[in-house]
Amino acid sequence: MSSKKSATAKKAQKATAQKATARPDAGAAKATDAAKATGAAGAADAAPTGPRPARLTAAAVLAAAEGVVLLGFGVYVLIMGLTGNPESPQQAEMLGVTVLALALLPLLAARGLWLRRRWSRGPATITQLMALPVAWTLVQNGGGLIAVGVATAVAALAVLALLINPTATEALGIGPRDA
Repeated sequence: MSSKKSATAKKAQKATAQKATARPDAGAAKATDAAKATGAAGAADAAPTGPRPARLTAAAVLAAAEGVVLLGFGVYVLIMGLTGNPESPQQAEMLGVTVLALALLPLLAARGLWLRRRWSRGPATITQLMALPVAWTLVQNGGGLIAVGVATAVAALAVLALLINPTATEALGIGPRDA
């Protein structure tokens, strides 16, 4: 039985070798197709070439500034929750950790915008849309929070305007859809 299997295996091996010699370009075509598929996947993640537009740079800087402010606020609330005398230390600590986690979104989006990654436009836009209700709430609370709310709203609207600008979308490799 083993001689029968080995004879069958030899026949299959011989047939494969004959096909390969009959079409020598088939292996090269498969290798070329694989390289094209890998190149296409790599090209989707690669940053577009050319200089970064000033509008995209401004959007990245504003988003990074928002992230740094959130990071600072999160650290402050966390430290006050740990060392201060809040009404509920657990809530203060959880708020600090939550704000620290939320600070990562604009920071990562800013890095993506700076590096001209097309995925970064979505998180940056979502961050700005989330900032608008926060700004409205700050303005409604009055006092010194009005200035903070107005600054937050202006920054969010500015980044949104910069992100929907055609220059920025082209710089990120986002173009009109092919119909």
